[in-house]
Amino acid sequence: MTSVVVVSAGLSVPSSTRILADKLGEAVRRSVAARGQEVDVQHVELRPLAHALADHLLTGFPTGDLATSLEQVRRADALVVVTPVFSASYSGLFKTFFDVLEPGTLDGKPVVIAATAGTARHSLALDHALRPLFAHLHAVVVPTGVFAAAEDFGATDDGSLDKRVDRAAAELAALLGNGAGEPAAAPVRRQVADEFAAPTPFEQLLREAGGNAVR
Repeated sequence: MTSVVVVSAGLSVPSSTRILADKLGEAVRRSVAARGQEVDVQHVELRPLAHALADHLLTGFPTGDLATSLEQVRRADALVVVTPVFSASYSGLFKTFFDVLEPGTLDGKPVVIAATAGTARHSLALDHALRPLFAHLHAVVVPTGVFAAAEDFGATDDGSLDKRVDRAAAELAALLGNGAGEPAAAPVRRQVADEFAAPTPFEQLLREAGGNAVR
């Protein structure tokens, strides 16, 4: 059974952040199931955990529902994380939750990042705030981030939000494996050292610059 945990940090009730989280959770369920895997999608809502998170910062010990939520994230095969954008970045509540995770919890874990805001002007928060955060936590962030502005939930929505949601979900499902109990192959990453393994001799570069290329 593949376990996916959706973490949402909306503060209002109802919340556009939770609406987007639900969309992503359902899309991930469909995409993983389409690959022949059983999937369990669980939701962690951070708003009810705010006081417990503050206590955890002071005491160093999670309690009650917070301890349960942290354990859900630790055991998950993949995450979907959704935050409202405050001051051009993720919310303090969202950041606090990931601050209190045990080191190594997200190592190699596939993650979809998503955010909501009033206008599309805040869409870059995905790349300048969320993506670096989860790279620092050693998660594997899928290529497609999902941003939703207020108009994406309105009557004039052209369906582009659903397309982004479905694409991100499909990328997450691909990282989770092939449906036969085998994990997806890890991408081959070119190391910095590889770039200098066989440097071109300086004399050859000079000859080529002067039009006398070596044949």
